[in-house]
Amino acid sequence: MKRQALTAAVLSSALLGATVGATPAMAQEQQYITIGTGGQTGVYYVVGQSICRMVNRSAEETGIRCNAPSTGGSVANINGIKSGELNMGVAQSDVQYNAYNGEAQFDQPMENLRSVFAVHGEPLTILARQDADIHSLDDLQGKRVNIGNPGSGQRATMEVLMDAKGWDTSVFSLASELGAAEMASALADNNIDAMAYVVGHPNGAIQEATTTVDANLVPLDGPVVQELVDAHPYYSMSTIPGGMYEGNPDDVETFGVRATFVTSADVDDEVVYQAVKAVFDNFDRFKRLHPAFANLEPEDMISNGLSAPLHDGAKRYYQEQGWL
Repeated sequence: MKRQALTAAVLSSALLGATVGATPAMAQEQQYITIGTGGQTGVYYVVGQSICRMVNRSAEETGIRCNAPSTGGSVANINGIKSGELNMGVAQSDVQYNAYNGEAQFDQPMENLRSVFAVHGEPLTILARQDADIHSLDDLQGKRVNIGNPGSGQRATMEVLMDAKGWDTSVFSLASELGAAEMASALADNNIDAMAYVVGHPNGAIQEATTTVDANLVPLDGPVVQELVDAHPYYSMSTIPGGMYEGNPDDVETFGVRATFVTSADVDDEVVYQAVKAVFDNFDRFKRLHPAFANLEPEDMISNGLSAPLHDGAKRYYQEQGWL
């Protein structure tokens, strides 16, 4: 009996010592966050995966772990945040504006939507088969055009552009709704004449398409586009550099938005703070994860393209850095 009592005492002492010596992450409950992204060939997917990579690097200290599944894109991500299915997500700056103000795709303002930071610029990119003879926006009429899947940023921006032109889908011989992962192969297989993609450059799907079939980027720089840019603060003119894609040696002018990282006011301040800290404390490492991140600057990322108020957790980090 004495031996059993001694053994129990030793075990109790060992367990107590293990508890006292445990790291804070071991002692606290693990938290899991989910970030909405986009199609797996797009930069949104890389943004979400990259943020998660930074967050998970410090998971032992913070107790926060992250995953970033492929989703339908901007609108789907904001709706996922609203429903609680997602904690955070990537969204175009115009879609963020519409959600916060209850415009376009959103019937009511999402007053608890919060900005975290902006990421790269994203021009509306129209890529057309050369044999389709499409060299301007008006040339899309009567053609087979992929306008994007419902819930995606490219679909939202194409609808704005179509409205500005006074168009509906009947102006095309076919208005397909393929997702980002399907567009390039559809263009190469001659199932569509042109595809619309709101995306940072260089982009894998555009590279795939231009190396598989003779295809040209279509400039979007006429009066209608300029009026859109002048009327909406979340749009700006953009240039896709020449030589980035096979068969496209010249710069192409277009317009676009910024990718933004958003969340809800309902998400815990400490969780958002740690996510922001993970990115900016490892900023050089983060910038190397995709060419579209190469020219990012923190000062621009906390102001440009942000229509919703900053989340308090993000604001806390930026104030600590002296950026606000």
